[in-house]
This record gives sequence, C-alpha cells and structure tokens, in this order.
Amino acid sequence: MTDSAAPTDFALLDAAMDAFAAERPALPLAVALSGGADSTALLLACAARWPGRIEAWHVHHGLQAAADDFEQQCVALCQRLGVPLHVRRVDARAAPGQSPEDAARRHRYEAFDALALASPARAAIKTVVIAQHADDQIETVLLALSRGAGLPGLAAMPARWVRGEVAYARPLLDVPGAAIRAWLHRRGERWIEDPSNADERFTRNRIRARLLPAIEAVFPASRSTFARSARHAAEAQLILNEVAAQDLAACGEPPGLKALQALSAPRQANALRHWLASAHAQSPSSAQLAELQSQIMAATTRGHRIDLKVGSGQVQRHADAIVWMGAPSASRPARGAR
Repeated sequence: MTDSAAPTDFALLDAAMDAFAAERPALPLAVALSGGADSTALLLACAARWPGRIEAWHVHHGLQAAADDFEQQCVALCQRLGVPLHVRRVDARAAPGQSPEDAARRHRYEAFDALALASPARAAIKTVVIAQHADDQIETVLLALSRGAGLPGLAAMPARWVRGEVAYARPLLDVPGAAIRAWLHRRGERWIEDPSNADERFTRNRIRARLLPAIEAVFPASRSTFARSARHAAEAQLILNEVAAQDLAACGEPPGLKALQALSAPRQANALRHWLASAHAQSPSSAQLAELQSQIMAATTRGHRIDLKVGSGQVQRHADAIVWMGAPSASRPARGAR
C-alpha cells in the first residue's frame, strides 16, 4: 500500500544513508526485509548505493494469515530490483509465559544466523542491516523505563553490534517513521502493512498509538532527545563493562570470593552482572543479584554454601570461588555468548 506524504523532511533518510555509507560498512550487505515500509525503503536505498553487493533476507514467521502476503511482496520487490532474496521459514510461536514479541525476535535472529551460514556463497555476507528507526528507539526507551531497567535497557537499541561472525547495523535509527514513508511516497513506492501493528494488545502498539502522540505534543524534539539519552546510557555502559572486565580479571576464573568481597557493593554488582552476561548469557533479576551479593558477603567461612537460582541455572560455591551451572537439560552457553 501507499501512504500520504508525512509533514516531515523526506531527505532525512538520504542523509542517514549517506552517513552510513561514509562509515564504509563491510560488503556485501544483507537487508532484513519484511515487506513493510521501513525495510522496503532500506532495501531501495542500499540497492541504489551498492548495486550488485546486496541481498535480502526474509523471515516467514508463520504467525498470521498475512505472512504469505509479506513473502510475496518481498519476492516481487526483489525481482524488480534484481536483488537476490533468501527466505527462512520459522515457527515463531511463543512458549507458555514468553512474550510473543520476544519469541518472534529470538526466532528472527536465529534465522539470520542460519542464513549467514547457509551456504559458502552466503557466508560472504559481512554486514546485515535492519530498518528499525527513531520511533522504534523511543518505544524501546519507554519500555525500559516502565520496567525499571538499568543502563543496558536505557541504552535501547545499538546502532551497530556483532553477532557471531556477522556485523549488524541500524542505519535509520535517527530517522522518524513518517520521514521514511514520505521518502517512499515521493518515489511512488508500495509496501505492505502488518495487520498486527494495529493490535493494541501488544505494549509497543499501545505506546505508538496512545503515548507517542502525547509526548510529541508536549516535547516536539522527543525523538532526537530520547535517542541522545540512549546514546549517553550506552556510552556509560561501555565504561562499566571496561571496569567490570578489569575487576573480573583481578578476581580470577572462576571469580574468587575474597576478591569479590573486597569490591564495593555497586562495583561487585557490576562485576557479577558482566560475568553472568559475558560468560554465561544470563541476565539475573534484581532480586536474584541482591541475594547472590548477600550470600557472597556472608561466605566468610569454608562451610558456608552458596547454591542460588540465577537466570536459568544455579550459582554455586566451589572451594573459594563461585561458578554458574546451567540446568541439566539445557546446553551450557559458550563463553562470551551474547
């Protein structure tokens, strides 16, 4: 479908892509293509800048009847542009108690991992670009605030990161969604709307429909200021990660109790979070982390046991150190997994 031109600067998308191109991203690129407005614009912009060095990846989630329409839209667009399209079908249904949005996101990135390794030809992909934009970023910040998140949550979505052997980037993170649609409208391009985007059972959709208009009415520059705050949080988190890595190096592997006890409470919490995340891909709750710290500080005699549920496994005391043990039925994440 098409959309009426938004009262915003359609040139913002071109400026964002110029800035991304100036960073000299590793080629060739894969564009995560849903068939919606945002990814359609990103594919068109990338294909214009790097002809012959682009392919598109589409994940068929199988969650709604319109999923086949999304795929057909992607097929038609890629055929017109002469861009290779690779489709990965997944069953993205959420497990009991799991957020549908989180389940779809996890399955999507697993599909990207599979596509990156699917064949020798595709193994040449160096960078995957995703079309999330300024509206998505402000929604992520608001969700993080509503959940009492710390710096990692307030940092929201990074503009670039590495997963496995592939670099990822979000070139449009500073571009409002309305500007993207204005850019497409000016070119007479078509896209398909996801019917679930209007379903206010999903928290993000409620934020988009009810909260963002009110915030923008009071704070017209909220997209840029929220994004700036997210960047400040991300920079602060990088510093905390560096401090945590230094503290953990001094604590040894596995982390020794005496060295952990010598740290201040905030610095100890920072080190433990980093250890669990970087070595075991675990994110403890605030309550779990507080109890773990309490047990570490109480472990002043050799007879004091530590055996606490943290994340999906247990933190246990082994001699004068602590270790994290995954659940017996689950494979233990590799060190450094994210």
